[in-house]
Amino acid sequence: MSSVWGEHIKISVFGESHGSCIGVVVDGLPAGIQLDLAKINQEMARRRPGQDIYTTQRKEADRVEIVSGFFNGCTTGAPLCGIIKNSDKRSVDYEDIKNIMRPGHADYTGFIRYKGFADYRGGGHFSGRLTAPVVFAGAIANQYLEQKRIIIGTHLLRIGQVQDAPVDPVNISAGELLNFRSMRFPVFSSETAEQMKEEINNARMDCDSVGGILETVILNLPAGLGSPMFKSVESRMAAFVFSIPAVKGIEFGSGFNLASMRGSEANDEFYIVKEGNEKIPCTRTNHSGGINGGITNGMPVLFRTCIKPTSTISKPQHTININTMEETEHVFKGRHDPCIAVRAVPVIDAASALVVMDLLLERGG
Repeated sequence: MSSVWGEHIKISVFGESHGSCIGVVVDGLPAGIQLDLAKINQEMARRRPGQDIYTTQRKEADRVEIVSGFFNGCTTGAPLCGIIKNSDKRSVDYEDIKNIMRPGHADYTGFIRYKGFADYRGGGHFSGRLTAPVVFAGAIANQYLEQKRIIIGTHLLRIGQVQDAPVDPVNISAGELLNFRSMRFPVFSSETAEQMKEEINNARMDCDSVGGILETVILNLPAGLGSPMFKSVESRMAAFVFSIPAVKGIEFGSGFNLASMRGSEANDEFYIVKEGNEKIPCTRTNHSGGINGGITNGMPVLFRTCIKPTSTISKPQHTININTMEETEHVFKGRHDPCIAVRAVPVIDAASALVVMDLLLERGG
């Protein structure tokens, strides 16, 4: 298995859903980054399970023990390792289904790829539980970015059939993005939040699940980050985002809507903004999502991520027994999120922060 990512900053994620712990080693951090542990705990709390009926009822504190690379409140420049203990495990829920391939999961593909040796409990290393170390690493990266006034925020654009207002791709403010980071259901309208909760609860009561779309904005990125062809901002961001379990799609700027536009509408025309003695190129629209030719143009970077419905549901499903090679029907037990998208918000923020930090270090920090 390969769970190492990055070029100038590298993260290596380890552990399994029902193992003793999970964690991450972050290599390449500059020395002297002052870390606010309270802010890191806040980010971990955004993803933490078991907080309400809209998420899995697995109870985990998700407190990170930093065991290296951190001294007197700052990074030392050595590899930084954070460990998160798994405390609320119910491995017995998976003992009777170790040979039953759960539809939508990696049970079958993982069994084939690793010849039956992969940990099947709770999805093992394939589990969304492994996004907790990513959030920790992203929280560190985010504090580095804050020093450079780079702000990242994500909101729930859609849950099932309930839609929130999209962001203004040109004039979204830092305050709005920071407000998203403080909200349990990050949306523009409190009425929309209640409708989304109802949508999730209806699926839960029906022993089912529901998916969603997240919209992310990165503010104050300098122009000139990224490079063609295979190290474009889009390709690097997409590579990380697609590594997050349940992600099935990503689009930048106006995305697939560009297919129905003409060039005269889709092109983002330039103009000059004067700030004191400085002249800054800007665009009047932002259909490109702040990226041209794989390189940031100084406008807000904007992308949307599609999160599929949770695969584990309590309805009877047709599948196979990989041991007997017979068809069977099974009702899968266990605790699962009726909507993964809610807890995916801080994971997308973390992924964005790590990619941006890698891009900045590439250009010299």
